[in-house]
Amino acid sequence: MNDLDINFPLDNFEKLIIDIGWESLDDWFNFWNNQKDILSINQYWNNKVNDDWIWGLALPLLSQAYKFQNNFSDRKIIGISALPGTGKTTLGKWLEAISLKLNFKIAVISIDDFYLPSDEMKLAIKNNPWNVSRGFPGSHSVKLMYEKLLNWKKNGELNVPVFDKSLRNGLGDRSYWRLDNPDLLIIEGWFLGIEPLSSDSNSQYTNSVELSLHESSYISNIQNNLEKYLDVWSLIDNIWHLKPLKFEYMNIWKTNQEKEMFLQKGNALKDDNLSNFLRMLNVSIPQKSFDFINSYASLLIDQQRNLVEARLN
Repeated sequence: MNDLDINFPLDNFEKLIIDIGWESLDDWFNFWNNQKDILSINQYWNNKVNDDWIWGLALPLLSQAYKFQNNFSDRKIIGISALPGTGKTTLGKWLEAISLKLNFKIAVISIDDFYLPSDEMKLAIKNNPWNVSRGFPGSHSVKLMYEKLLNWKKNGELNVPVFDKSLRNGLGDRSYWRLDNPDLLIIEGWFLGIEPLSSDSNSQYTNSVELSLHESSYISNIQNNLEKYLDVWSLIDNIWHLKPLKFEYMNIWKTNQEKEMFLQKGNALKDDNLSNFLRMLNVSIPQKSFDFINSYASLLIDQQRNLVEARLN
């Protein structure tokens, strides 16, 4: 790997690669280096993607999917837990496309695809302190998500809604249903794997940000809502956690993501709507909760989304 521009330490990374199922880092690198014609990156990413993102994140994740597909008869679900704007949607598109070239099929879905239909959503988000239209635990059809994932595990048939954030003037809505038969499923989400805090630790792990009374009481509802997601998390075989060195980097990434969506689709969050949404992302779940995700691998990233470390948890 000497020819690559990689700046994260390789010791912990090698342990991850060996745990995934390769003899050594060299063995793994040679395997993927021989697939260079298959792994053409540029057509899937608009901007130049650096080597550490490809070799430290995309290929290790693909490697686990590849090993799961070849070594296990049961259907596996891999989770990607990452804050908004991290780049998980783009990564998902690449994984779907590349898997077909390796003769198996990955489908990447988001917990956001299971947002409640617009009428139910109005009730679910009523009187939230941030006046946002979606986003926090409690705004998803959790029962439907569980049923659809379990159904795919049993019979291989994927039948899930697809949510389009640009519909209804940026409020978003379900746009169609996706029917598919993938070999492996990846599900991503910004609070994927987050568990409710126990009542005794709840006060201990409040954010450093000062909360209004309305926010404090509403956040206890969100903690109750998180209970409902635990059955969904139990269906996920391994979670890969993309974690920024500082939580606040997410504000920059999400702002840029919305600007990009406005250029592409003519609708996006901006001004007060964007500020309110960022406030919700920052305080609706205590930031300390993200330290307790039961993840298989941790991938630490800096403000420029360079990979600082990739390791087994």
